Amino acid sequence: MDVSDLLTEAYDRLPDLVRAAVDGLSPEQLRHQPGPGANSVGWLVWHLTRVQDHHVADLLDAEQIWVSGDWAGRFGLAADPDNTGYGHSPAQVAAVRPESAQALIDYYQAVAARTGRFLAGLAPADLDRVVDEGWDPPVTLGVRLVSIVDDDLQHAGQAAYVRGLIAAD
Repeated sequence: MDVSDLLTEAYDRLPDLVRAAVDGLSPEQLRHQPGPGANSVGWLVWHLTRVQDHHVADLLDAEQIWVSGDWAGRFGLAADPDNTGYGHSPAQVAAVRPESAQALIDYYQAVAARTGRFLAGLAPADLDRVVDEGWDPPVTLGVRLVSIVDDDLQHAGQAAYVRGLIAAD
């Protein structure tokens, strides 16, 4: 298995996890916060998608999918390319209002398709390219790609957990 196949295998697990977390939930259920200041299923899936979109767009030196279409409107938000959910207050979490589970699925699918095309073209030597010198040691492409998928998988698991709490209510 080459590096492209390995990374593709990891990232290809996410679409099913995203769908399982949101499919069949109403807009109200997607926005349900299981406790004060807690993240909702909708926010968690929106955030994991925003992180992947933001970071992969940066790696490609391309515009984010979030700002290139009417995605933000489907979530009740402005098309701010810097709004990925990092550091959100409880009020900002509550302001993420997906119109439907399908909006989350559609946005994730659009981001995942671009990520898949990017991963398909990777060669082993590409992973050593420094993509962020703001850290010590500088961040390579390989480290960034692992960081993205790790963050996304954790948030997908959290979304599944919160979905279980909704079902238990």
